[in-house]
Amino acid sequence: MSDGLWQRVEPLLPQIERRQRYPGRRRIPDRQVLCGILFVLYTAIPWEFLPQELGFGSGMTCWRRLAEWHAAGVWQRLHEVLLAELHAAGKLDWSKAVIDASHVRALKGGPKPVRARSTAPGPARNTM
Repeated sequence: MSDGLWQRVEPLLPQIERRQRYPGRRRIPDRQVLCGILFVLYTAIPWEFLPQELGFGSGMTCWRRLAEWHAAGVWQRLHEVLLAELHAAGKLDWSKAVIDASHVRALKGGPKPVRARSTAPGPARNTM
């Protein structure tokens, strides 16, 4: 991951304080875990097959940190920051934008369609 991208991401990540009593293992640095997350998403391998030799931590560590950051709203804020930067630089063409249900909430309860009229001449006869 480039230093420029990391400088944008790092301030958005929640800072977890280590417990004073029974601190447990040290957390793997966020940058390494983010690289592991990106590796799994790019290669589409299952989380449990993330090679330990790469230094990203285990697949479960990356998966838990991804869920933790999602719950903290990191990805939404990063998306907004990057969109704001691109918009300020004039590099967004909003005429080619697409909105789908993953970004805009689709409300239920819209107008109900009227029941289609039958084209049959009359009700069907009972076969019994």
